Amino acid sequence: MNRERLYWILQILGWGGFAFVIIFLASLSSGVSAVQVWAFVVLAMFNLVSTHFLRYIVKTYNWFKLSIPLLLFQSLLAILALSFVNVIAQILINIVFNTLNPTEDFRILVILANLFQAFLFYVMWFLLYFLFHFLDNYNTSLKYEAKINEIRLNHLKSQLNPHFIFNALNSVRALVDEDPVKAKSAITRISNMLRFSLMMDKKQTIEFAEELNTVKDYLELESIRFEERLQIRYLIEDEAYSYKIPPMMLQTIVENAIKHGISNLVKGGLIEIKCREGLNEDLYIQVKNSGHLDQTPSLKSKGDEGHGLSNTVQRLKLIYGDQASFRIFNSGNQFVITEIKIPKQRVNFE
Repeated sequence: MNRERLYWILQILGWGGFAFVIIFLASLSSGVSAVQVWAFVVLAMFNLVSTHFLRYIVKTYNWFKLSIPLLLFQSLLAILALSFVNVIAQILINIVFNTLNPTEDFRILVILANLFQAFLFYVMWFLLYFLFHFLDNYNTSLKYEAKINEIRLNHLKSQLNPHFIFNALNSVRALVDEDPVKAKSAITRISNMLRFSLMMDKKQTIEFAEELNTVKDYLELESIRFEERLQIRYLIEDEAYSYKIPPMMLQTIVENAIKHGISNLVKGGLIEIKCREGLNEDLYIQVKNSGHLDQTPSLKSKGDEGHGLSNTVQRLKLIYGDQASFRIFNSGNQFVITEIKIPKQRVNFE
C-alpha cells in the first residue's frame, strides 16, 4: 500500500470514528435527531478537510526541514488558527441545520470549551501525523542503508572472483608439463571451486561446511604444487557446522596464508585451521600459518591490490557491524595467526 492511499484511509477512519463517538455520546445524554447526526457528520468532514489543508501547508513549505523551535512556533500558530476557524464552522453548521441555541452556544465558557476541544483534536492529529512521517522516513532510511550495504557487498564479492581464479590457475600452471595426471586432478578441483564461487554469488552467508569443503579443495590443490613442503591440519569442533559465514571469507584468509607465509619459506610450513564455539555462541575461526609478520600491516597491501584481508574486514563490518571482529598477529617467531569472530545470528540485513 502506498503512502497516499494509507493517509486517506487513516483520515477517513479517524474522523469517521470521531463522528461516530460524538453521535454515540450525544444519544446517551439527551438523544439525537437525524438532523443533528448530519450536523456531526458535516463537522467531521470539515475536520478532515481542515487537517488535509494543514498537511498541504506543511508539505508545500517543507516544515520538516525547519529547526525545532521554529517548527513548534509555526505549528502552534497554525493549530490555534484552525481551532478558531473550527469554532466558527461549528456555529455556521448549527445555523445551516437549524440546531443553533444562541442562549447556550454563544456563552463565553461554551465557546472557550469548544475552542479548547478543537485545539486538542488538532494537536493530537498533528502529533500523529509527524510521528507517522518520522517513522516512515526512518524506515525508508533503514531500507536505503541496507540497499547500499548490499551493493557494497556485491561489489566486494565481485572483486574476489577474478582474484581467486587467478590464484587457482597460477597454482596448476606449472603442473601441465611436469605431471599431466596431477594437472588433471587439479583442474577437477578448480572446476569444483569455480562452481562454488558462481553458486555463492547472490548469497550473503553460506553454511560453514560448504566454505570448508572449498577450502579443502584449494589446499589439496596447493599440496600438489608444494608437495611435502605444505603440512595441513584441521581442528574443527562439531558446533562450527551450525554456523553460517560469508562466502570465500575463510578461503581468502587461507590464500593469504599461503601467498605471504608458506610460499616465502624455503622449507614450506604448516597451515592449521581451527574453529571453535565461544561462550557467547560466537564462532572463532583461526588460521595459523608458518611465517612472521614483520609489522602491523595496513590490511590493504600492494600485493593484495585492495582485495584479500581488507576485503574480508569490510565485508565483516557491513554484514555484522560491531558484533564481528578481525585480527592478525604473530604467535612467537614462527607462526602468524589470523582470527575472526562471527556471531551466530546476523544482525544487519539478509
